[in-house]
Amino acid sequence: MNVLKIGVLSALSLLTFQSVAQETTDAAAVDTTKTWTIKGENTFLINQSSFSNWAAGGVNSMAGNLIFNYDFNYKKDKWNWDNKVIAAYGQTFQKETNWRKNDDRFAVNSLLGYQAAEKWLYTFFMNFNTQFANGYTYDGKYRDQKISAPFAPAYLSFGPGIAYKESDNFKINLSPAAARFIMVGAESLRESYGVDPDKFSRNEFGASLDAYYKVNLMENISLENILKLYSNYLEDPQNVDVDYLANLAMQVNKYISVNAAVQLLYDDNVNVPKKNGTTGPGLQVRQVLGAGFTYKF
Repeated sequence: MNVLKIGVLSALSLLTFQSVAQETTDAAAVDTTKTWTIKGENTFLINQSSFSNWAAGGVNSMAGNLIFNYDFNYKKDKWNWDNKVIAAYGQTFQKETNWRKNDDRFAVNSLLGYQAAEKWLYTFFMNFNTQFANGYTYDGKYRDQKISAPFAPAYLSFGPGIAYKESDNFKINLSPAAARFIMVGAESLRESYGVDPDKFSRNEFGASLDAYYKVNLMENISLENILKLYSNYLEDPQNVDVDYLANLAMQVNKYISVNAAVQLLYDDNVNVPKKNGTTGPGLQVRQVLGAGFTYKF
């Protein structure tokens, strides 16, 4: 992906960050004696379509997604330690294709900070991402080739940096010296993720930017943005890797919600299957939309 495309994508994903300066915090609602703040959402989404003697035609389908999104944040004196854990898995069914997964991810993001000035921190970050189950390409209704597996791939990044933190809902961390390891346990999949066949991992060193912003668009409607950029100094630093996730949550009542998610991924070392039967680097897009049950705490 060239620099222009990266710039456009980054600009679009950061547009919603601009309104953060307009938000205010109700100081009376903040308990300054607490050191840990723990928040979480457990969501079960359902999608279903059914047709019988329908003149216009249609495909019967059903999908279910389970999503856990937790925050564990610590603050005491000049120390901040923010942790986010996301675990999600989903399956979709169509009569013509049978069951296939439509979501599969496990991510841990951690940011340890020491206050340098108001809203600025010296930091050390750690990100880890992988998936729970095997992924496949399909030849019609049947599995064709395995293209992913647990710890194939898995991404681990860490390094020192500096962060701007407006609140738990808005923060940006920049690390100019970040190590990243792309780990692939299955030997048959290593080349697909830029790892040498005889090695377990590919090691990179570069710059990392992590941004998080969650905003209430209106009553009972929130938008969560998570952006990660990485440039590898050791090889093609102009090819910036992008991971952007947008979660839109619309709360109908205490337990019923409508959720939509879009994730964009680009890594020039990852070969993805193309519609023309070839493989190569490309923009990966994942979308999930459904209504279901959400429990928050």
